[in-house]
Amino acid sequence: MSENIAKHTIKTAWVMIAFAIVGTLTLAFVHFTTKAPIEKAEAAVRMSLFGQILPVELHDNDLLQDAIKQVAGGDLGNRDETLIYRARLNHQPSAVILEATAPDGYSGDIKLLVAIKADGEVLGVRVLDHRETPGLGDYIDIAHGDWIKNFDAQSLAKTNDEGWHVKKDGGQFDFTTGATITPRAVIKAVHKVLQFYQAHQQAIFETPSGQALAQ
Repeated sequence: MSENIAKHTIKTAWVMIAFAIVGTLTLAFVHFTTKAPIEKAEAAVRMSLFGQILPVELHDNDLLQDAIKQVAGGDLGNRDETLIYRARLNHQPSAVILEATAPDGYSGDIKLLVAIKADGEVLGVRVLDHRETPGLGDYIDIAHGDWIKNFDAQSLAKTNDEGWHVKKDGGQFDFTTGATITPRAVIKAVHKVLQFYQAHQQAIFETPSGQALAQ
């Protein structure tokens, strides 16, 4: 009797192991077969947004290939590793696009793309991802209004630290009544990106592609 129980237990164990192996292999297969299409789709989205904030005449290089890593927790304060894309024209630095996160949105993180000319002037800002309230805080998204264009042509030279706030707080940026937390978060993040760029401009363009920016 005990021998039969032991055999049954062993058989059950092997069946469970087999299921675990099959499950693991299936997940691995799904991961590897979907990874490339997902990455391709994400790259297409980024290139579409790049086209909105970086004029084609400002670069002749492959932005996705000419990118470096910004480690999590670095001077930019990002939680996860992000990328910095360098634009060059005739092999000379012309602009940069940084991925940034505003961690203090009303409904959580707001992920941004910030394009900056080599001289420190903002070319444009776009929202990559957010969970702000539809019809209230989502006006930061270009799909729901032009508010995000307020950053066009801004720079640290043109706007002092006090100006990087909504008008309600004494700054120069407009906001929608009843939704000030969201624009505050975005303004703060863009301001921080400009300060980061100013502090690391030379290293950003000199770091070899694919490597992490030294800080």
